Amino acid sequence: MSDSPLPTLHFPFERGLLGAPEGRVLVLGARQDFRLPEGFSDALVVQGFRPDFIALERNGFDVHPLPEGEDYPAALILLGRHRAENEQMLAQALLRVKAEGLIVAAGTKKDGAASMRKRVEGLLPIDDHASKFHGVVFWLRRPAEVSPTLLDQLKPAEEASGYFTAAGGFSDDGVDQASALLAEHLPGDITGPVADFAAGWGYLSTRLAARHPEIAIDLYEAHHASLEAARLNMERHAPQAQARFFWHDLVQEPVEERYNFIIMNPPFHSGSKAVPDLGINMIEAAAKALTSGGRLYLVANRPLPYEDALKRLFRQSGETTRDNSFKVLWGRK
Repeated sequence: MSDSPLPTLHFPFERGLLGAPEGRVLVLGARQDFRLPEGFSDALVVQGFRPDFIALERNGFDVHPLPEGEDYPAALILLGRHRAENEQMLAQALLRVKAEGLIVAAGTKKDGAASMRKRVEGLLPIDDHASKFHGVVFWLRRPAEVSPTLLDQLKPAEEASGYFTAAGGFSDDGVDQASALLAEHLPGDITGPVADFAAGWGYLSTRLAARHPEIAIDLYEAHHASLEAARLNMERHAPQAQARFFWHDLVQEPVEERYNFIIMNPPFHSGSKAVPDLGINMIEAAAKALTSGGRLYLVANRPLPYEDALKRLFRQSGETTRDNSFKVLWGRK
């Protein structure tokens, strides 16, 4: 089964069910494999996930982390796994496409595109839909008037457990168990410049800054919306903290700064696939960014094989604690 909705998105244009609009179109949710359908001349591509942003930019697209502009003749939406993020993209299309402009959305069946079509059909009249290439594509015309009530129905929740979160980001429903375990088992003797790698919406940074108000902390995160939520959370929960925010792909982009201490709850999924090497790559990035004698503290699922990487990259390493699901590991340069 295909992991990409791109062939499904192209289907109605290739079959002549839809024609290419004139002018620049808005594209939301494009991934690294994206290409415009035949006959399209120009696009503003919106992608807030840094690895995809970098790949799309290298492929010559005009890419932005946030939507810009209005009165587009059409919008193309590549649906993903997260319902709230999909609804957010649809809301942006409704806001930015001109009246009677075309909106086309496509996603894979395993990611729930069929249920998304039914959800939209309950809110707006759609023109048609098709199932092809293990996916679903549907299209509609932007109504002349879009009611605030409709947009409210498509707006994802902004807060969970007292924190701002980000649709489509890690743990967007509140504090995850692994980060909470790490936060409770950080050492007390933290000094000097500190970094939070794969910071998400900033939970670990807020906890660390609350305990150590004198430290300066840099947050690195690849998901743009999560990083923006982290700014809000630092302002709310640690307003005294000296914090900087880096929209950054820790695997592809080198870290220029050097740190005495790094905290990390590294991702180990790419889309829906488990990729343990992703966490190992981030451990390697942390090792390069630490000063001599600097320390890394991370949390991981118990089965993940990070101990060998820590032994290889650090002068000393070990385990601080574990529960039924997670373990807290450390390394010293």
